[in-house]
Amino acid sequence: MLLLGVLYLGQYQNRLIETKLKNFESTAALMADTIAIGAVDNTNYLLRTRATEIVKQLNHPGDYTIRIFNAAGSQIVDGSLYSKTPPQNPQKPELSSIKILKDTAAFFIDFMPESRPLPLYPQNDTPDVTSALQGNISLSAWQDEEGEIILSAAAPVISNDNVTGAVLIIRNADDIESDIADVWTNILKIFVFTLLITTALSIYLSGVIASPLRKLAKAAEKIRTGRFQESDIPDFSTRHDEIGELSIAFRTMMQALWQRMDSIESFAADVSHELKNPLTSLRSAIETLERVKSQDDKDRLMHIIHHDIARMDRLITDISNASRLDAEISREAFDRVDLKPVLENLVDYYTQMLKRENNANAINFVYDNHMNYAVMGNEPRLEQLFRNLIDNALSFSPQGSTITLALEKQNASVIVTLSDKGPGIPEDKQTSIFERFYSQRPEDEDYGTHSGLGLSICKQISDAHGAEIFAENMHDESGTVIGARFSIIFKTA
Repeated sequence: MLLLGVLYLGQYQNRLIETKLKNFESTAALMADTIAIGAVDNTNYLLRTRATEIVKQLNHPGDYTIRIFNAAGSQIVDGSLYSKTPPQNPQKPELSSIKILKDTAAFFIDFMPESRPLPLYPQNDTPDVTSALQGNISLSAWQDEEGEIILSAAAPVISNDNVTGAVLIIRNADDIESDIADVWTNILKIFVFTLLITTALSIYLSGVIASPLRKLAKAAEKIRTGRFQESDIPDFSTRHDEIGELSIAFRTMMQALWQRMDSIESFAADVSHELKNPLTSLRSAIETLERVKSQDDKDRLMHIIHHDIARMDRLITDISNASRLDAEISREAFDRVDLKPVLENLVDYYTQMLKRENNANAINFVYDNHMNYAVMGNEPRLEQLFRNLIDNALSFSPQGSTITLALEKQNASVIVTLSDKGPGIPEDKQTSIFERFYSQRPEDEDYGTHSGLGLSICKQISDAHGAEIFAENMHDESGTVIGARFSIIFKTA
């Protein structure tokens, strides 16, 4: 507001000066014409006589100075000798703040393209007189050494088409100074009012913006140092603005962090439990080995020991892979992945692998799709997801049966289904099978062959891709279970 006032006052002063000079021009021209009527010939005597009479008759106030010059540029009448003394009106003292603002305005106005810096008033010679003696009306604005504005106007005295002299009128622009001072006072009032409003708004915004942000920052610092509770995050969800959204995001992040910590705690407990089983069996076998005498018993115990060691090695490897999975997926870039070639390559791989086993009753693979659909994801992780599902289906499928992979699109979703002809899933376990270390294997399979993390990893990968995975049983017309079907629902790329 102050800067706008400074710029406005610069232009306002220029317009005031131009208006006053236009009025001044009429006065100087009228006086010159009046003098020229009486001075009919080109003599200094008649010109001086006529000019003196007119100046005496004007009885002008003392803030006007009228000077008459002859054709040679010499002053012949000094109107200050005949001016009346102006009334002594006490001037209003200029406030120091207004003086500072006026000086600031002068500084800025100098850089304005339309500004007109006022030159210093000449004491001896006036360019206006020279211009008037050449037949022109000249108007000028000056400033004295104290910075006060002075206006001057000069008009030629023309007799018989000849320039016989010039009239110069000089006056102090006290009225302009007064008008500008009044406007400066108003601008100063507006500035002070705006400053108060700005200060009040700053205090208000500090309360409604800065203070909540500081609370959120303190909560974030507590989270960083680990000394936090879920209630430490302030709830600004009732605010329908960015701070409210930030508060919701913080609280959601906090909930996810608590869930992750609970998951880590549960994972550690599950790992401890799963590792204790083979360790307990291994310790029992070793303790028994020291006491048995029969070689057959020793061989059976050594077989148990090797089996438990292999089981522990498999558990540790799978646990390591599962524990790194979330962190690795979060660092991996997601791109557009075409699912058709990924599934076709897997079907070809497993088909060739089963053929190499030279089993006449090998399991058959069917890929039921001819269209290609794309999703956003990480191709190696998606391949790992489909491999785990296929491995799981192979372990349950009887010899000579068929495993079917299908790819289809429904509205804005891409669905991958894998169907087998195995024994199906217990109805009350269709959700539990995706939990860590859950394992319900076929009866003819050795205990401990699988860690129970395969389907859990599938769930982790699908969650990381924003997909849904679920399992269900397939039934024939009589309602008998004829196999299991796993479905993964992706969003289209």
